[in-house]
Amino acid sequence: MDINEEKKKREVSEKAKAAAPTDDYIVRAMAGNGSIRAFAATTRNLVEYARNVHNTSPVVTAALGRLLTAGGMMGAMMKGQDDLLTLQIQCDGPIGGLCVTADSQANVKGYANRTDLIMPPNYLGKLDVGAALNQGTLTVIRDLGLKEPYSGQVPLTTGEIGDDLTYYFAYSEQIPSAVGLGVLMNRDNTVAQAGGFILQLMPFADEKVIDRLEENVNAITSVTDLLEQGMTPEEILDYALTGLGPVEITDRIPTAFKCNCSRERVTKALITMGKKELRSLIGEGKDVELNCQFCNSHYVFSPEELEEIYRQL
Repeated sequence: MDINEEKKKREVSEKAKAAAPTDDYIVRAMAGNGSIRAFAATTRNLVEYARNVHNTSPVVTAALGRLLTAGGMMGAMMKGQDDLLTLQIQCDGPIGGLCVTADSQANVKGYANRTDLIMPPNYLGKLDVGAALNQGTLTVIRDLGLKEPYSGQVPLTTGEIGDDLTYYFAYSEQIPSAVGLGVLMNRDNTVAQAGGFILQLMPFADEKVIDRLEENVNAITSVTDLLEQGMTPEEILDYALTGLGPVEITDRIPTAFKCNCSRERVTKALITMGKKELRSLIGEGKDVELNCQFCNSHYVFSPEELEEIYRQL
């Protein structure tokens, strides 16, 4: 096997990591006579996949896993086939920041600025995601194919991500919401459970519905507790919406970690560098390796391949 064949074989192997098989899914539902919109998800496989791809520490796995789970559910809220969602956290905590993107089919991908962070647990003995993020901002960008994408930004309230998204929905979109997200780790640092829910009140919800939903949400200790009891997303919504009439499941959506990077897209990125920069790379006479931040796939270009790209310019 020649060198170029070995490179391509390695790239195929790397790229195979970017489309992990998964049994994770999201359910969409209505309750309270149509006055509550609800989503719940189980995401253990995709969060474990992200942990493996990025080799994240437990606290980083928890932070990134929560944002990936939220991204999947919020992506499923969008209607257009080509709609895209981006969740960005910029912070002064030691994790440095997080970024997740999702499409309307609930395919998600994401990364953390720092993957090897080790921190002591919080006062409850839990992974201290809030301290890992500390202060900063949460930005939500929705690209709906219009001239300009919709963008909203709020300060982090606790850094626990679920609380921050609850604040975002209320402040930026004026939708009273309850967001619960959780990731539970095994002793060997693999993911034991991951999932979440988003419950949203419609403008016509009456006070009795609001009061009962608040009571129900306050009774939930954590998402991972419910998952550890063996609850499915459907059962989580039944529990969270107890006393609010029948829960009507309207959709069941598979969700997975999936990256759309490819050698062709990376080649286009090289082309945008321009002739001068490409000629400089060619002059070094070495292979150039480019890395996808989202899925950690690597793409290698030989000097000869760079010459061919240069000629195309």
